[in-house]
Amino acid sequence: MNQYARLLADLSEAGALGAEWRGAFERAPRSAFVPDTVWVSDETVTRGYRPVVRTVDAEEWTNAVNADDVVVTQLDNGEAHGPGISTSSSSMPSLVVKMLRHLDVAEGHRVLDIGTGTGWTAALLSARLGSEQVTTVEVDAGLLARAEVRLNALGFSPTCVYADGTQNDAGSAPFDRIHSTAAVQRVPGRWISQTRPGGVIVTPWGTPYCNAGLAKLTIDAEGEAAEGSFVENVSFMWVRNQRPATEPDAPEADRIGASVMDPERALENVDSAFSIGLRVPGTRYSHHWKDADRSATLRMILHDSEGSWASVRYQNWDRADAVEQFGPRSLWDEVVQARGWWEAQGEPELTRFGLTVTAEGGQDVWLDTPDNLVTGGFMSQIQRSNGKE
Repeated sequence: MNQYARLLADLSEAGALGAEWRGAFERAPRSAFVPDTVWVSDETVTRGYRPVVRTVDAEEWTNAVNADDVVVTQLDNGEAHGPGISTSSSSMPSLVVKMLRHLDVAEGHRVLDIGTGTGWTAALLSARLGSEQVTTVEVDAGLLARAEVRLNALGFSPTCVYADGTQNDAGSAPFDRIHSTAAVQRVPGRWISQTRPGGVIVTPWGTPYCNAGLAKLTIDAEGEAAEGSFVENVSFMWVRNQRPATEPDAPEADRIGASVMDPERALENVDSAFSIGLRVPGTRYSHHWKDADRSATLRMILHDSEGSWASVRYQNWDRADAVEQFGPRSLWDEVVQARGWWEAQGEPELTRFGLTVTAEGGQDVWLDTPDNLVTGGFMSQIQRSNGKE
């Protein structure tokens, strides 16, 4: 039994890969859609990734491609000398299975696949439903062209569209299902208008602070809105036009003080982080330290796209100089308040939250029921942004 067959057997034995999808995974092996060069994380090299080339190190390439793990297939949108940001990948097979199961397809369904990437998901959908039922959209022309070659080589011929799937209609609507392989901060209204009433949208969704939710939304009877819960903890690369702001240079802090909360609690688990992200508008975090003394100098850095910035030290966080802040917002104070809100709600898990989206671009997050809105914070910012579009 080869490595891929063993992987599928393991997924089947674990109950993850059911009979309805097993044949599709056998007909469309992952290795047929992964390029000959993949990228492996390596902190010793400049870009943070080193290439693994199939013709040079076949064993390492094969092991990576047939493991239940993500495989990075592109850096920096394909630029040769970028900073080393992963911009396309082949998702871990067990997660692909989960997403396809949540999509809940049936014979005769027509599916719009957002983010062709390597073409693997489009192949799986084609193998299950027939190529004529699948339309796949990709914003990167080079990725799309290479994916189409791989698809055709295995006998699949879904409709391949070069476009930004968040801003353009793919044609041939309405679809029964929309499946996105990239995360969004805002579910595009066009996805709702392209899906029939009763249809389903499955997409990764997150905030700049915590990219972690898999939303499963059902279109209402009028075809004007979609609603549903977050059903899994997942993390995907962002769609290109919704990537969070890059980190600015550190400004000179104009407010310095102690923290009232251990910074460890800001990222204690995915449930708390997801909730904090909903309450802290457009805020992204990173970590920095000095190589000479990593334990004593590790800091959590926060920033938004409007000029606010904050830094909190992990060691001695309650000392008078542990927190530095700058700009119109006090981002660390907002994080502390958001953590308190999560605790006051009973520390809800990510899957207790849900999402309501309209074809006009409105978006609300709620807790437990659609009438219990998560007000203020991130959702207010989304609604303002959509009102301008």
